[in-house]
Amino acid sequence: MSGDDAVLPGHLYVVPTPIGNLGDLGRRAAQVLAAVDAIACEDTRRTWKLLTHLEIPRPGAFFACHDHNEAPAARRVCGLLETGRSVALCSDAGMPLVSDPGFVVLRSVREAGHPVVVIPGPSAVITALVASGLPVHAFTFKGFPPRRPGRRRRFFAEEAERSGSLVFFEAVPRLSGTLRAAAEALGERSAAVCFELTKRFERIERGTLAELAERMTGETRGEVTVVIAGVTRG
Repeated sequence: MSGDDAVLPGHLYVVPTPIGNLGDLGRRAAQVLAAVDAIACEDTRRTWKLLTHLEIPRPGAFFACHDHNEAPAARRVCGLLETGRSVALCSDAGMPLVSDPGFVVLRSVREAGHPVVVIPGPSAVITALVASGLPVHAFTFKGFPPRRPGRRRRFFAEEAERSGSLVFFEAVPRLSGTLRAAAEALGERSAAVCFELTKRFERIERGTLAELAERMTGETRGEVTVVIAGVTRG
């Protein structure tokens, strides 16, 4: 498959992008980005760097689709599809819609009756889950925990009786406090904190929630993916 054969007219393509290592972009994803008539992306600067790395020319329509403009971006996407043009939707890293913009676009496109094709690819959620060493038979992904203490307690309390692993994102400056709140709600659960996944300085810290909360007090920068084991029944 190459060139325009990679896409069909009037179709929206949801394209995951690397979460760190640019080499993780799949061949099919690259072919779609090179062949579509338009790209709607979370940050045009980030996506332009990716296209430049892939030596893909800027498409005829190249515009932002983020949390603050998703409704008008969705209308623009639908307008392009209505005229038979192909559109790719991508976020800065990973799969669009997963703690990233895109849901409004996808809902609008489906309601308008246009076909949607999802390209599989990089995901911090699945990468962290498998790398954690914790059970993967079932899991819950909950995005970012609330910042307010009361809401954060409820966020974890809802998971107290679930047997599947819990996966969420967190900013490093809040990490120790979030892990401490999780320990208060969930007890001495095993957990893994995954830093810089797929990048040169990737590392995974494992231990109990209380141990990790203490260990993470010196961290100051970046975003991480956290995996917490579910309740053990016996």
